[in-house]
Amino acid sequence: MAADPLASTANATTGGTPVGTTVGKQTGSESSLSNWVGPYVTEMLGKGQALSNTPFQAYTGPLTAGQSDLQKQAFSGIAGLAMPTTMGAYTPQSITGITAKDATTGRSEFDKYMSPYLQSALDPQLAEARRQAEISRVQDMSRLTQAGGYGGSRQAIMESEGQRNLQQNLAGITGKGYQTAYDQALGQFNLEQQRKKEAQEMSNQYGMGLVNAQAGLGETQRGIASQDIAARKAQFEEERDYPFKAVQYQQSLLQGLPVATSAYSYQQPSGMTQLLNAVGGVQSLYDRLFGEPAKS
Repeated sequence: MAADPLASTANATTGGTPVGTTVGKQTGSESSLSNWVGPYVTEMLGKGQALSNTPFQAYTGPLTAGQSDLQKQAFSGIAGLAMPTTMGAYTPQSITGITAKDATTGRSEFDKYMSPYLQSALDPQLAEARRQAEISRVQDMSRLTQAGGYGGSRQAIMESEGQRNLQQNLAGITGKGYQTAYDQALGQFNLEQQRKKEAQEMSNQYGMGLVNAQAGLGETQRGIASQDIAARKAQFEEERDYPFKAVQYQQSLLQGLPVATSAYSYQQPSGMTQLLNAVGGVQSLYDRLFGEPAKS
């Protein structure tokens, strides 16, 4: 506001008594733009109002990059893989549980590990043992005949001993053959158990790897979807807040502009008021010159 030129006169005193009540009274005031800045401000405000009334122009292109072609292939490929149905801990099979003989067939589950050619391998050995035993018996009988002891107790003892040796030899051949076959079958059984264990571990490893891969790609998909949601939400909020920002923009156009000028109007003082003002001025001048109030 511009300083009121009459206010200083109104604040003058006469003998310590304010005389401001004797001046003309302010009856109104009016503010307007300065002449030099008026056209510029008017044009600027018009342009600002037109801009703020412009409808919101939304971005219609893609808000996020989305899935790449390689990601789509990875998602499709991982979705097509089947999860193993045999995952879990491996329980080894007990040898005692498969050696029991079946009452109907007379065979056990363990027999499948035995060589199917076992008897074929034993028969030639047994036949050779019997042939050698027969050769020994003939030779013994020939010696007994030459010695004149054929048909006696000595012959009976020799035949009994030969037969015993033959049976022991046959039992040894059979036992050794079956023992060898059993050891080989047990080795094959243990080998299969080890392979089943390794297969179970590989199945578990594959299954867990597939689970981790699916979880990782699922997190990637979730991140892509989250970016899209966040972008759409930001776009919605920007469009929602646009009218409020437009009003704030219009308000900001008027801030900080020293473009106002003021005009004041006063009531004309009466003749008596002017006389009192003159007397008061003379009294004030006397006081200043002589330092004491003038006597009436």
